[in-house]
Amino acid sequence: MVVLRNDGALASLLDARLAGLVHASVLAEPSVRFRHERFLISRLATGAVMMAALPPYLVWRGVPSGIEAIAIASLFLPVFAAVVLSRTGSLWIAHALSSAGLTGLVVCLAALTGGASSAAGIWLVAVPLEAMVSGSRRATVAASLIAALGAFAVALSGFLPRGGLVLDWPNAIAVPVFAVTAIGHVAAQAMEHMRREGEWRSRMRDNEARDRLLLSAIDDLVTWHDANGRVLEASGSAARFVGAEASRLRGHGLLDRVHIGDRPALLQAISDVAAHGMPAIVPFRLHLDIARADGTRTIFAEMRAHRIEAGLAGANGSTVVAVTRDVSEHRRHAQELDRARAEAERADEVKTHFLATVSHELRTPLNAIIGFSEVLSGEGATGLPPERAREYAGIIAHSGRHLLDVVNTLLDISRIRGGHFELQLEPVDVEGLIRSCCDLMRLKAEASGITLVAAPVPAGCGLIADARACRQMLINLISNAVKFTPRGGRVEVMVRRGGAYLDFVVSDDGIGITESDLPRLGDPFFQAGRGYGRTYEGTGLGLSVVRGLAGLHGGAISIESAPGKGTVVAVTLPLDCSRAKLGSKAGTQTASTAMAGGLASEPAGTGTKPAPIRAMVRSSVAAEPTPEPRRLPVGLFDPAPETVARPMRRAG
Repeated sequence: MVVLRNDGALASLLDARLAGLVHASVLAEPSVRFRHERFLISRLATGAVMMAALPPYLVWRGVPSGIEAIAIASLFLPVFAAVVLSRTGSLWIAHALSSAGLTGLVVCLAALTGGASSAAGIWLVAVPLEAMVSGSRRATVAASLIAALGAFAVALSGFLPRGGLVLDWPNAIAVPVFAVTAIGHVAAQAMEHMRREGEWRSRMRDNEARDRLLLSAIDDLVTWHDANGRVLEASGSAARFVGAEASRLRGHGLLDRVHIGDRPALLQAISDVAAHGMPAIVPFRLHLDIARADGTRTIFAEMRAHRIEAGLAGANGSTVVAVTRDVSEHRRHAQELDRARAEAERADEVKTHFLATVSHELRTPLNAIIGFSEVLSGEGATGLPPERAREYAGIIAHSGRHLLDVVNTLLDISRIRGGHFELQLEPVDVEGLIRSCCDLMRLKAEASGITLVAAPVPAGCGLIADARACRQMLINLISNAVKFTPRGGRVEVMVRRGGAYLDFVVSDDGIGITESDLPRLGDPFFQAGRGYGRTYEGTGLGLSVVRGLAGLHGGAISIESAPGKGTVVAVTLPLDCSRAKLGSKAGTQTASTAMAGGLASEPAGTGTKPAPIRAMVRSSVAAEPTPEPRRLPVGLFDPAPETVARPMRRAG
């Protein structure tokens, strides 16, 4: 065991020393490095034997003759060739020097053993064979030329001065000796080559097995392509990534699974990488053979393609290697971040607009209250006529009521969003509700020169809801209609019965709403046509309160409007709102999510959602009744769309 450990340590030491002699230019290429190592070992071993045998020979012979000096120099040429290879990395030049040394030695032996008739010429055949074993074409050609020159030198070697050393061997002895030694030399070179080649191939197989194991262990798909994008080879992870064996992705198997709209970009990217060598990243959609655990059959993938250098292309001739990974989760996270960023920007916009609107709505009446109060309490108040004083007092009272309305609206929003608005469900007298709301708003309408009309309530319009909430919704809708209807206009309030629903409809022939503002109706603090030049007071919370209260009842809102064509707002409530109240109590957020629609598209919890708003452009203001409409189900009670009992007609 100790000997084995010593042998292993010695082999490791030799490998380390040998690795230091290999030229740096071939360290990254295993096959070329192997040939360099084999050449260095054989030539350095020859040099070691020569240096060990030269001193005894010189002691025995004394001063060598000219032929002996040439032979000794020829024996040292392989060592010089090893030095040249280590310094330059040029294998064929090193082989040429080594072949020249062997050829020179053969010529010297032929001169000492009979010249042209010497059997030493047999060794010249071993010169190109030795170079051929190296695997270098240029080395083989150079060795063949040197051996041919050696043959001519052998033919002329008989005329060289031999000195005192002449080996007069008979052919019966010389031919077998030279032939056997030449065969032994070539056989030793071939066996060493086969051993080293076997080691190198075993090492390559181990590397390939390790690479395959590594590629099969990772989740990403690795593919090798030609310049036209065809797959030449795929990693073992194809079964997990695509749901198909790697062999099924070869050719156009992978391309057939790419979404048809993404195929041109993928092929173009691979072609550009193969032509120009610049790495490329291309996203595409990939169809899977087997659905994922969540049922997904199409994923978003990203391919990173790199060109393979010519020397590393391998036997399959691939020019591009690509790593494809699933980026569906990353894409989903990016979309969530984009949505969160958009919501945050929208919330910031809402906050900024809220501060500007509330500041305006509070500052204007406060300025009036402070200004006229100072007038009435100042030194000149005694000189004011009674009519003027009453006018100032009326302005102060009006401004105070406006402030109270603003504060009440903000409190309502806070109660609804905070989940503190409890519905008190009871049978509602719909006709009395319509009449009381119209009576309350009639004075304001008449002061503005607007006709407020309440249409007759159809029979059988029983409603179970919160009377206070229904009253507040109607007052807000009528107030908006009166506010945005010019003098001489008309506002109509009507009720429609349809199946299990009841519609409260408020229509006007006022200024209307632009198409661009329709999608944002019902958002908190949003005012259609808002700007610094707006002429209508208000916080933009009236319709938002209506939406929240209708959502608490499980209702919906529809709006039809167009500039100059008036507006029709219909609040649809189920005849029995108790089911909506039970559903709202089952969630973790009741009314807090009902008003979240102005800030987010979906509620954060499972509580009552804000009432959906269906807004559309009003196409006509004709007095004739419109065709009988179809109401879409809100989603809580209707199993399918049903027909409204009475046709919608334009108010006024």
